Amino acid sequence: MTALDDRPAAEIGRDRRRKEDQRLITGRTRWTDNIVLPGMLHLAMVRSPFAHARIVSIDTSAAKDAPNVVAVVTGNDVAEEQGGLPNAWPITPDQVAPVHPPIAVDRATFAGEIVAVVAARSAAEARDAAELVDVEYEELPAALDLKEAAADTVLAHPDLGTNKSALWVFDSGEAGTGSPIEEAITKARTDGIVIEREYRQQRLIPAFMEPRSCVVDPTSEQITMWSATQIPHILRFLLAAVTGTPESKIRVIAPDVGGGFGGKLQSTPEEFIVFLLAKRLGKPVKYTETRSESLVSAHHGRDQWQKLTLSAERDGTVTGLKVELLADLGAYVALVGGGVPVLGAFMFNAIYKFPAYHFACQTVLTNKTWTDAYRGAGRPEATFGIERIMDELAAEVGVDPLAIREKNWIKHEEFPFTTVAGLTYDSGNYEAATARAREMFEYDALRAEQQKRRESGDPVQLGIGISTFTEMCGLAPSRVLGTLDYGAGGWEAASVRMLPTGKVEVVTGASPHGQGHETAFSQIAADRLGVPFEDVEVLHGDTQVSVKGLDTYGSRSLVVGGEAVVRAADKVIEKAKVIAAHLLEASEGDIEFSAGRFSVRGTDSGVGIAEVALATFAAHNLPDGVEPSLDSDATYDPVNFSFPHGTHLCAIEVDTETGALRMRKYVACDDIGNIINPLIVSGQVHGGLVQGIAQALWEEAVYDESGTLVSGSFVDYLLPTAADTISFDLDHTTSPATSNTLGTKGVGEAGTIASTPAVVNAVVDAVRHLGVHDIQMPCTPERVWKAINGASAHTETEGAAMPHFDSSEPGEDSTEGAGQ
Repeated sequence: MTALDDRPAAEIGRDRRRKEDQRLITGRTRWTDNIVLPGMLHLAMVRSPFAHARIVSIDTSAAKDAPNVVAVVTGNDVAEEQGGLPNAWPITPDQVAPVHPPIAVDRATFAGEIVAVVAARSAAEARDAAELVDVEYEELPAALDLKEAAADTVLAHPDLGTNKSALWVFDSGEAGTGSPIEEAITKARTDGIVIEREYRQQRLIPAFMEPRSCVVDPTSEQITMWSATQIPHILRFLLAAVTGTPESKIRVIAPDVGGGFGGKLQSTPEEFIVFLLAKRLGKPVKYTETRSESLVSAHHGRDQWQKLTLSAERDGTVTGLKVELLADLGAYVALVGGGVPVLGAFMFNAIYKFPAYHFACQTVLTNKTWTDAYRGAGRPEATFGIERIMDELAAEVGVDPLAIREKNWIKHEEFPFTTVAGLTYDSGNYEAATARAREMFEYDALRAEQQKRRESGDPVQLGIGISTFTEMCGLAPSRVLGTLDYGAGGWEAASVRMLPTGKVEVVTGASPHGQGHETAFSQIAADRLGVPFEDVEVLHGDTQVSVKGLDTYGSRSLVVGGEAVVRAADKVIEKAKVIAAHLLEASEGDIEFSAGRFSVRGTDSGVGIAEVALATFAAHNLPDGVEPSLDSDATYDPVNFSFPHGTHLCAIEVDTETGALRMRKYVACDDIGNIINPLIVSGQVHGGLVQGIAQALWEEAVYDESGTLVSGSFVDYLLPTAADTISFDLDHTTSPATSNTLGTKGVGEAGTIASTPAVVNAVVDAVRHLGVHDIQMPCTPERVWKAINGASAHTETEGAAMPHFDSSEPGEDSTEGAGQ
């Protein structure tokens, strides 16, 4: 038996180095591109150089004659069998969406679209042969500018007759009544404050560390696909649905995956092509993209124009918020791309008590790479818009930006709080997080320094940026997703298996790509079962091992997947309790379980869970009718989203003579509920902060006037390095979530969501006294210098006006109140 002092210490809340890092950091693991199978063929893609062009002819003869080429396939060759890539989130019944063939047949609709595929015995020979494929194009006018595309100036898909894909509307008013938002704005124009702003969310590229890779082996009873994907379970379902292959005949394995950030939350053309050609050729087939291919054709993120109208009383009390978005879908409606802005719909109101709210989003097709989820997926866009305009309100009222936020935010005693967008925030304390961040930042001293620099005319000015944010994550109650016409549920599955030796296997449907699932889930299971952390093995990413799951995105792994692990572990304990009572010759009602040990209440008699596992395996002395297994499964469907929040403060120095920026200090105080592993949390926040800061200062996907991606390499697409950032000061307050037993909230996207507006607010704050009210992201020295030297915020972001679209009344598909 286990002595009391030998029981394992509590794991939850403990810093644990990630057990998976040894193999990941040393490269002693199995990435998809490492896989080599007997007789394996390699693919190379022939991609269109034009944003929009008719495919006149394709001459493949020279490529077919090249050394070791096995096949060259065009869209016409597979037109009847390749189908179209799925769209799992048609946000309105009348959504306009072109068919998305894996290989283009008649037209190329963005630069980088696949028009032919070469299969050869080596990757180098396939690439060489791909250069021999002669494609004749007739270049067509391309829809590139988002505002012009929304006006149907040039059609991305002429056969559709419009670029407008879907109009999604939410209004806080009741159908058939007057519009509360218009009443609030009209009243504020007379005796209050109305602020109107346009903000640009530039196009970004996920730029994950490991390029996408896929291997398919069709030679056994099942077709096995290895893919660098975030969604092995969803991918398996989609392969079956699109190709007609029985799902039971498909096995998808996501081995170790080197980053995703939403960029691998996708069913890609390349995956379907590899699957199709492996079946056609009867041989294993591999495709691994180059970095250039990844940047040009892996899906992009963000890309919105935002028009915000905020109404308030003269003292700064907000009365209404109206949001109108144009969202660039690119050439196709991606897997969940059409719905990404809809996630933001419920977050523009943020932590503030708006009495009236209206949201309308027009999604638009263009001849650019298709967009989909990118870290935060809709919520960073919303947080940026509201936090920027709250600074504008503070400037208009003439008060400190923190004061205007405190005046309007939900107080801690008001939780749970149902927002104007219909979501119920279960817990939070914005006052505590802000007070701690303010203390760490030395806010008052920095404000005093800022004032001194302004009075002295210092050429280097100091700006202070604020972001008091919340987000919804832990996607999500299945019924809520159903009301939003989302094509899947929000549950997650887990299994806990007790081995005869007392070791534990945890099987999770969440599929990691760098988050540390193996460590965090081991800590949860170890605490729940009272076994050593080292005795827990976490299995994932293989649909043959983890047969049920909905995978990893939207900061759901811990709050949904972790809760499934808890429930499966609890079932193990309940099963073991019956057997322990029998072994101890006691009533089941007298059995207590604590720290891995079953004991008889009021006695010293007891037995460890490992002993029960061995006795169950032997099955020599089990109660009648009890099966010899402690293994248990659980599927958890969350009852609500989770709502992490926090206050981020940023100090930036701006050289007014050159536009150069220097980040001086960054403080983040986040409330993510109870923390499983503080070390992992810090890593998640650090990475998230850098991605959000990068949007503010460096990253932008840029197309030229012909539709060529000119930021198609890391020479031009500026990813930050450690040398470009500073050390961040982090802390946490804790308001446990009430929607799961662990009290956890998501953290994977929090840093990205919060940091972008904090940085841009700091840059603008540094030069606001010079007449600057906005600087379009990324805030490069050139843009900052131009703003200071006479280009006002309106000039900096102006172009064509936002096209008008009728969103005054919610229609039948506006899902009024859908978030409740």
